[in-house]
Amino acid sequence: MTERPEWTHEPDLASRRAGGSVVWANDEAFAERENLIKPGPAEFRPWNFGHKGQIYDGWETRRRREPGVDQAIVRLGLPGVVAGVVVDTAFFTGNYPPFASVEAVAVDGYPSPAELLELEWTPLVPKSEVRGDSENFFAVSSGRRWTHVRLTIHPDGGVARFRVHGAPVADPRLVDPAALDLAALENGARVTGCSNMFYSSPSNLISPGFAAVMGEGWETARRRDDGNDWVSVALAGAGVPRLAELDTTHFKGNAPGWASLSGRLDGPWFEVLPRTRLQPDTRHRFLVPEPRELSEVRLDIHPDGGMARLRLWGALTERGRETFERRFRDTAG
Repeated sequence: MTERPEWTHEPDLASRRAGGSVVWANDEAFAERENLIKPGPAEFRPWNFGHKGQIYDGWETRRRREPGVDQAIVRLGLPGVVAGVVVDTAFFTGNYPPFASVEAVAVDGYPSPAELLELEWTPLVPKSEVRGDSENFFAVSSGRRWTHVRLTIHPDGGVARFRVHGAPVADPRLVDPAALDLAALENGARVTGCSNMFYSSPSNLISPGFAAVMGEGWETARRRDDGNDWVSVALAGAGVPRLAELDTTHFKGNAPGWASLSGRLDGPWFEVLPRTRLQPDTRHRFLVPEPRELSEVRLDIHPDGGMARLRLWGALTERGRETFERRFRDTAG
């Protein structure tokens, strides 16, 4: 079993779940490009054939009879700094590409595919060997913020999934600092620790949108002791929260019985929301009793279970705005 690099614990910036889109591909004769960024693992049904042959849960191009390469462009749902990419060739055995490379570009607005193709792209991963029916991991050292990535396969073949792991960086021009979700992944918040992630990643808690199924939340193993589970989140910037949202949607027989929130700012933890009873499959919204500045929040669930989303609505302080804007400046090209 291949050991997964540490950077794969970072969010998938390209995932359809995060708003990513495959905006262009030069060829998709056998299988559609949109499959590349589907959230779940690829599936294989051995007797599933269509008019184009075996139906693959991935992107597959025709066999080349002339020189060239095949390419697909992905608009990141969460623009940010890329830590690494995964070129997953699951179930592609005699039809996988022997090599792949990845480039990126940062652009404002919503350019068309034709406009994107005219831009100067920066290499993130050089032409590298790819194994079939495998997750191929490639670390990326760039510290810049990117909005689009381009996957090139040499010369043709099939890729099941394309993951772009990294840290989201929000554009301050598109955010109201007086009213935002301080704990949102898309605003630059990140998980800094958790007690348990047996069933799913704690980063799901702060991901965009509502959870469509239980697996899109954070769920821990059943505890057999007297403790409780927790997750800590570094906020998008120091701020003063006014409203906390604790969402147990889809968690019915496995929702926590109670939850509490703590916060801190350069010092010890203090209470933000006292231990409060929760209901299964419910979007709870609580006013923060005594709003005060914090830069990190900790959610404690008692004793264990699953949460779909954590939201912390409030305003960035002056210190928080400086952090928020500096993160963007430091990663701009």
